[in-house]
Order: sequence, then C-alpha cells, then structure tokens
Amino acid sequence: MKPNNLKQPLWTKEFITLMVSNLFLFLTLQMMLTTLPAYAQDAFTASPLQVSLITSLFAFSAILSRFVSSKALEKGKLRLLLYVGLFISLAATLGYYWATGIIFLLLMRILFGIGFGMTSTSFPTMASNVIPPKRMGEGMGYFGLSTTLAMSIGPMIGLTMLQHGGFTPLVMLTVLINILIFPLAYILISKRPKAESAPAPKATADDVDVPSGFNRKLILPSVLNFLMSITYGGLLSFMALYGQEAHLSNPQYFFLFNALAIILVRPFSGKIYDRYGHKALMVPAAVLMIAGLLLLTFAASTGSLLLSALCYGLGYGAMQPSIQTWMIQEVHPKQRGMANGMFFNSLDFGVAIGSIVLGSIAKATSYGMMYRFSAISLVLLIVIYVIMKLVRGAAAAPPTALNETNQSAAG
Repeated sequence: MKPNNLKQPLWTKEFITLMVSNLFLFLTLQMMLTTLPAYAQDAFTASPLQVSLITSLFAFSAILSRFVSSKALEKGKLRLLLYVGLFISLAATLGYYWATGIIFLLLMRILFGIGFGMTSTSFPTMASNVIPPKRMGEGMGYFGLSTTLAMSIGPMIGLTMLQHGGFTPLVMLTVLINILIFPLAYILISKRPKAESAPAPKATADDVDVPSGFNRKLILPSVLNFLMSITYGGLLSFMALYGQEAHLSNPQYFFLFNALAIILVRPFSGKIYDRYGHKALMVPAAVLMIAGLLLLTFAASTGSLLLSALCYGLGYGAMQPSIQTWMIQEVHPKQRGMANGMFFNSLDFGVAIGSIVLGSIAKATSYGMMYRFSAISLVLLIVIYVIMKLVRGAAAAPPTALNETNQSAAG
C-alpha cells in the first residue's frame, strides 16, 4: 500500500503564492546586485575596495539578520518578521535613489541586507511547512526554482535596464516589485493558523527530542553549500568583465541558459532526491558544474558559452535544492527556520567570499584563469562529501562486525 503522503497535493494555492513571493523577493536582490557595482563606479568613482563592499556588506548584514530571524521564527513571530523585513527592504531600495555618495549607498546596502535576511528566512520556512513530507525533495526543488530563476534572470533584467534606461528606472522597477510582495504576504499570513503566529507552547512529551540551540547536523551541508556558492559569486560579479576579456558579445546569455537548464533538471532531481537521497545527486552535480566552469574558460563563441551555461545550470539546479532539503530534513520541524537561515547564510557567505577572493585571483592572472581556480572549490566539495560518507559508513559498521564476532565466539 502506498503512503498517503504521496497522494497529498503539492501545487496548492498557498505553495504557488509562496513561490511567486519568493521569486519577487530575490528579483529585488539580483536586479541590483550586479548593477550597483557598475553604478557606484560610474557615479561616485568608487574604488575596487568600495565596489567589493557593496556585495560583502550586504551579505554579512543578511547573515547577522538571519541569526535573529531564526530565533524569532522558533518563537512564532512569523507575521512580525515578514512585514518588518519587507518594510526595511523597501525603504533601503528607495534609499538608493537618494544616495548622493558611496557611504550612503553602502549604508543602504547594510539596511537592505537586514530586511532581506528577515524575509528570505520566512518564505522557505513557510514552504517547508506546506509541502507534503514524502514530497519534500520535489517540493523544495520546485520552490528553490523561484530563487535560482531570480538569480539567473535578475542580472539580465538589471543590466539591460541600466544600459538602456538608466539607474532611476531600475530603482523604480525594483521598488514596484517589492511593493507587489505585500499583498501576497497578506494572503499568506491570513491563511496561516493562529497557532503559527503565536508564541510556541511549552514543551510537551512530543518535544523531548527537539534539540536546543545550534544543530551540528547542519555543519556539513552548510560547508558544502558555501563551497558551491563561491563559484556562483564569481559568475555574478565578473561575467560581464570576462565577456570583455574573451571577446564574447553576449555574456549575459550565460544566465538565461543557466536558468533554462535549471528548469529542465528540477522536476527530475527532486524526485531522485525523494527516492535515493542526496547521495545520488551531490557528486554528479558537482562534476557537471566543474565541466561548465572549465568549458567557460575555453569559450570562444556564443555557442560554447551557452554549452558551459547548460552544464553549470544542470549541476547547480540539482545540487542547490538537494542541500536545502537535506538541511530541512536534518532538523525538527520547529527548527526549520534555523535550517533555512543556515542555508542562505552559507550561500551569501560563499558569494561574498567568492567575489573577494576570486577578484584578487583575476587581478593577478586573468578572468579565465580565475574560473579555473574557482572549480577547485567544487573539487574540494567532492572530497569532503566522499570522505564524510566513508567516515559515517565506517562508524556504522563496527557494531555489526562486533555482533558477528560475538556470535561466532558463542557458537
């Protein structure tokens, strides 16, 4: 007899609304992430250090914000967290328009990071609560598609707006998208049971096994997510500059075909995860991403650029939701806010470190060589993952061997 959970619907109105809300949220991030460095350099003659701070200050403020957000979610402060985060993000986005210097612009990036950290923790936590448990891998794969789609098409939209419309229309479009999230958030909050918006009840017998504080099971997937994100930080920050170096006329198409590959792989990778777990996806996905990065360094035409984007997108599209689902399943449902916070913190930290470290490598060598170096982080990911699997397998083996020895002695 098949489990009843498999028959539970995934594509509910609430799940679809959450996906659209999350897509809009990450669009407001990605449309500005790739354009603000160029704008700051042109408008304020920003130094290379100041340009790198635009990405890193945002990432670090979002990381700190999520530590507070995960605690608030555990206490049932979802409604407050979501609305405060949206208002702060909107205020910071409007602040870009009135920024008259690099210092004010950096302050707005810190403010946006705080608001984004709050909101980006809320939506995936809500999604993990409405997805049927037996379809968690498939559901989080589809939900993560909204994030990766934004990461892929957001830079294209932002760069196109900046080139053809200027910075002010770009800011206004970002503000409009941010405003559209508010009614969607209201719909979601109004449907939540009152118990989810109230403080958590006192512990009962069912909560005895709920770990308190930080969950050490999240360390390994967080490290792997960090290593994966280093490579994406290099793509986000330097793809346009690499296009100039390699004489590629349309480097922004990399993000478009990366998104198409993600769309293709998500329906399959989620079902594979639900059946076999992350062990069936992590290493093949990393190999595909390495192939994509190496192909990129040899790209001499738009066709070869698109082939590299497809390889990288297939790997990234399989690995990212696998790690997020893995982290959610490692914790008690009441700790899903912490798991999602750790997922996005390791993602942002990897992007920030990748931008800084790979930028230094590119300055000393070239952008092509930089992408070859970035592939080393994925090789390290494979090594760590395989070693940890072997160590955990060896740790589980001795009791069995000991039992067999005892049985032989008894015989």
